[in-house]
Amino acid sequence: MTNRTTPYAAADNPFDAKGPFLLSLFMTLVGYSVLVALPAINGAWVEQLGFSEVQVNRVASADLLGLFIGAVMTSVLIKRWDRQRLTYLGIALAILANALCTQYVDYDTTLILRFVAGLGAGFYTAVAVAGLGAHSKPREAFNWMLLAFAVSQFLELQLIPHLTMNGIYLFFIATYVVTLPFVRLIPRAGSPAPLPAEVSSDNQRPTLLAWVGIGAIVIAYINIGAYWSNIELAAEAAGLDGDWAAQIIAWCVLLSFVGCFTAMWVLKKFDYDRPLLITFVLMVISVGLLAVDFTAALFVFSVAMFNFLWIFIDVYQMGGVSVADRSGSAAAFIPGAQGLGQTVGPFAASVMLDLGWGFNGVFILCAAASATALCIYAAIYMKYRRTTATA
Repeated sequence: MTNRTTPYAAADNPFDAKGPFLLSLFMTLVGYSVLVALPAINGAWVEQLGFSEVQVNRVASADLLGLFIGAVMTSVLIKRWDRQRLTYLGIALAILANALCTQYVDYDTTLILRFVAGLGAGFYTAVAVAGLGAHSKPREAFNWMLLAFAVSQFLELQLIPHLTMNGIYLFFIATYVVTLPFVRLIPRAGSPAPLPAEVSSDNQRPTLLAWVGIGAIVIAYINIGAYWSNIELAAEAAGLDGDWAAQIIAWCVLLSFVGCFTAMWVLKKFDYDRPLLITFVLMVISVGLLAVDFTAALFVFSVAMFNFLWIFIDVYQMGGVSVADRSGSAAAFIPGAQGLGQTVGPFAASVMLDLGWGFNGVFILCAAASATALCIYAAIYMKYRRTTATA
């Protein structure tokens, strides 16, 4: 494998070293573990704790709201605080909250504890994502992250349905504990990372665009949060076998691998904007179809396309933010943006279900969120295409 395709092959940037890079990869998998396994965890809350569909969406929203707030705080503090200290803070909060979840199982207490667990995950994950964003080749670094993400997602969706509720919480605790001996590998502070080799000073876009990208991530993740929290429940409500639907969801996660490798190939062959626009168009179609009809065939098609497209979109969105802002603040905000979107998505879905709009309304919400993100990136594309043409 050449240096071109190995994301940690650079020299002077401390975030390019194998130790910090691989640790950041692992930390993102741990920090996002609740997010990727939401269908299975939601099912466990319903079956083992007796929560309603509305309560499940609100508990998930609380967890992801914590992720958002923790990441926002990290984005503000990361230039002034020791990154290792922020990581230890995140680990402590996550372990404490998950441990208390094994002792308290009522809805109100679980709601609060999942918020605290999410807060810890926000600190922890934001440091990890900022480390990947500071890499000399951030888009390749995020592609490797999402490839590992696809593996962990598949394994979690296979494992979690076989665990008790306490077993799930103990699993989360163990993943944080494993990290503790390696936190010292994280660079304590980071200066603005160099401009990626594929981006010259002539085509570098303004830093403000990184924050526009953050807003687009929030909107895109409203779709992801609402869809991912409700797809298994919607399948059961449509009369499909729950165990079969869960297996389809788990196995379709393997298409995330295809999304990662496709994104890696496209990065070398095409520009940034047009593949992202096409992918969002396909996402609108794949989630919107379930609002029209919900058959077994459409369910399989939608879940398969969703897993392929989600990863592809993430590579481009996260890489685009990191390229536009090399200070690390915007990159540290990425988990917060994702957490906010995933908070709004399940919460909005719970309101729709409470009002009796059904899962059709939820999938219309998913399609509308993706269409809005599409419009944002289309506007950016049109503006900078004209700028490039007149340069």
